[in-house]
Amino acid sequence: MALAVLTAGCADTSHDGTSRTTAADGGTASGVASSPGRLSVHTADVDLTITGAVARLGRSGDGTLTMSVRNDGAVPEHLGMVATPDKGRGELVGGKPAEGNGSLSTAGILLLSGTTVVFRGDGPRVELHHVHGITSRHTLPLSLQFGVAGLVHLQARVASS
Repeated sequence: MALAVLTAGCADTSHDGTSRTTAADGGTASGVASSPGRLSVHTADVDLTITGAVARLGRSGDGTLTMSVRNDGAVPEHLGMVATPDKGRGELVGGKPAEGNGSLSTAGILLLSGTTVVFRGDGPRVELHHVHGITSRHTLPLSLQFGVAGLVHLQARVASS
């Protein structure tokens, strides 16, 4: 809860399964658009697009989150945390090589300016464990914490692994 207070906004899920981001004052935050599996944040300081977000889960709720993250902002970005419903956390795993775009440091997964990082396979990954909270529309609400963009909310599509 304290993390949400420190960020510029929070999201609510509408009846159609999409997310909307609201500013701390209750108004709609500008520059944010999302639909299941996709999120765009475009402000004066941030130009970030997430596409193809799919939580691939087995019966136990274990699996991975695959997605592509494009950073067209002027500065490097880091994905520092992925939260799932019921206080769950995704485990961030750095890509190969151990340094550079897609690598893991204490700040999170590095997303260099002007690049796209694909989360799957030998690249960086988000491993999910005992996930609960899949919606009736087969989406999984996620909170992603970025170093520059802050806390964003995304509805990942859910597929069987």
